[in-house]
Amino acid sequence: MSEPHVKPYEGLLVVSLEQAVAAPLASCHFAQGGARVIKIERDSGDFARKYDGAVKGSASYFVWANHGKESLCLDIKNPDDANVLQNILDKADVFIQNLAPGAIGRAGFGEVPLRARNPRLITCDISGYGEEGEYQDMKAYDFLVQCESGLVAVNGAPGAPGRIGVSVCDIGASMNAIIGIQKALLARAKTGKGSAVKVSLFDTAADWMTVPLMHTVYAGKAPKPVGLHHPSIAPYGGFDTADNETLAISIQNEREWVRLCSNVFGQTELATDSRFCDAASRIQNRTALDAIVAGFFLTKTRAELETLLRSAAIAYGAVNSVETFAQHPQLRRTPVTLENGETAHLVAAPVQHSFEPSTPKFGRVPALGEHSAAIREEFSQQLYGADG
Repeated sequence: MSEPHVKPYEGLLVVSLEQAVAAPLASCHFAQGGARVIKIERDSGDFARKYDGAVKGSASYFVWANHGKESLCLDIKNPDDANVLQNILDKADVFIQNLAPGAIGRAGFGEVPLRARNPRLITCDISGYGEEGEYQDMKAYDFLVQCESGLVAVNGAPGAPGRIGVSVCDIGASMNAIIGIQKALLARAKTGKGSAVKVSLFDTAADWMTVPLMHTVYAGKAPKPVGLHHPSIAPYGGFDTADNETLAISIQNEREWVRLCSNVFGQTELATDSRFCDAASRIQNRTALDAIVAGFFLTKTRAELETLLRSAAIAYGAVNSVETFAQHPQLRRTPVTLENGETAHLVAAPVQHSFEPSTPKFGRVPALGEHSAAIREEFSQQLYGADG
């Protein structure tokens, strides 16, 4: 018997003064979970609406990070619009914003005065470098934070550091914001009081760089970009096949190394070769080892190698193009209705719950200001009701 469908955030009002990726992706998570999410935009709209027109005329990032929301256009420098926002926040559970550092406070919506009016309000400020220190006012686009944090220094090919091909700092900051807000919601359930959540792109990237940082500080040697290989494990990487495909393998322990030599290569003696008999030796003699692996892979097709590797319980993966990934048998998708009424398919939510349908439906992508009139009317009644 299936469990009843539950929307865990149903009843929550989330307000997000947001643009680009980090804040919109965080608030979208709450919309997926059943919260009412009001997206505050300028009259010109979230600039992510115009990043591209790849999804049947809509921008790919915007569709991904904004379905299921209501769009309200406000100019918070205008006193009347500021009053509308204040009245909404008086009723809200969560307020997310990723304006430039200090801008939200100057506009009169800092966390302290907001919680003085609404003690249960949880505020989440997403910034580039945090709210103190000499970098606090720096512009912090994803690529620039990848550079500043050293992420690009450990990615790419030897001699050619590279940007990670998706906006990982934005995405990671969004995930940290979600975690922070969820913790704050649990704390509020115990104390009855809201609290502040602070997240920065730089802190997010710095956390991911802990292992390279430890190597640098305590071992005196930073990992270098190694392309599809690994700085401290071998054999580990991508190797070309006879039919011009690329398969990656990852040998994590001595049992796997022995099986690779005997069951895949058919060279049992290779496992005890003094150059390769333990992990440290394999790293020291990586060039010779990689040449052996590469030579063997070039004698087999991808399909032949996959059969051998799977039967030997060796971890492997194809180095797929995006076009191939789009046809991957494990790829789950969920339909979403675009601003123009057409349907597109997003990647399904990565977290699955037993209390949700196997493929939960995503809400519509809102047109710019689509809900402005209705929201203004709803909250103006509360704003002016006492005095008529």
